[in-house]
Amino acid sequence: MLIICVDHRKPGGPSMQGVMRHPLLQLKPPVARTARAPAATPEDAVDSAALLRGQREVLIRHGGEVYRLRHTRNDKLILTK
Repeated sequence: MLIICVDHRKPGGPSMQGVMRHPLLQLKPPVARTARAPAATPEDAVDSAALLRGQREVLIRHGGEVYRLRHTRNDKLILTK
């Protein structure tokens, strides 16, 4: 999985210039689809600050699609395709 942080502070709005690319946190190896994955527990939670890394928005690539995770002024997280 690759997360792309978009820097909106540059004049002219967001651009792909200056985009930081970094691998996501250390993830557990994928579970085989034939086995049912255990339910997530509070100990498995990832802190939003670790995902956003000081940005207001990150792009998340998953299953060939790109999703946008935004941190709003009202302190909400919104995930859109």
